[in-house]
Amino acid sequence: MADVTLTYYLEVLSSWCHWAEPAWADLRARYDGRVQFAWKIALMNPGDFPVSRAQCKWFYRRSGTIMRSPYMLNPGWLEPERQGNYQAPNLVAEAGRDFGFSDDRLRHALTHAGTQEGRKIGDLAEAVAVAAAATGLDPAELRAKAKSPEVRARVDASTAEFLSHQITQRPAFVLTDVIGDKVVFSGLVRAEPVAAAIEAMLADSAAYAAHAAHFGKPPAE
Repeated sequence: MADVTLTYYLEVLSSWCHWAEPAWADLRARYDGRVQFAWKIALMNPGDFPVSRAQCKWFYRRSGTIMRSPYMLNPGWLEPERQGNYQAPNLVAEAGRDFGFSDDRLRHALTHAGTQEGRKIGDLAEAVAVAAAATGLDPAELRAKAKSPEVRARVDASTAEFLSHQITQRPAFVLTDVIGDKVVFSGLVRAEPVAAAIEAMLADSAAYAAHAAHFGKPPAE
């Protein structure tokens, strides 16, 4: 077990989570074997979503220019009549774990289909179709798993865990280590500050381990 754990809280349709993916990939490559990595779903509230495609496009123009992106995200996925109910792609992403897709492939396919192709993955059937095409999974089995109480319970639990850190912005990166330290980044999409925190936590954990090797546990009295 690694001394440092990095948990990435995300929402499949969040544009800022999309922009954070290069940082996530960079950190995983840079600290492979030294840090334990995990992603978890943190559902957005219905009121957090844009209310129209025009509003969504405005947000995309802002984030795209801030990130100096050579492409603009596609607001075609947004359906105002849903009133912010876009849980389906997140449930499908979580369901993928039960079929061996705990890595980034399945959720990347969903995010790409929604935010870059404009596919309406807020609909469960569409989200399942995207995920099944990307993974080769049986659509009926994936749909049944995404609708299961256990998957919904896991998504609700990870969302509650996200909120327990008293943060509201996704993406969020939460670092913990074996000596009880915790660092929380909420809303940042760059790798550099997270990497700096990882380096500090790895160094501190190693120092504690060295001390323990020389002196053992603290005296009882």
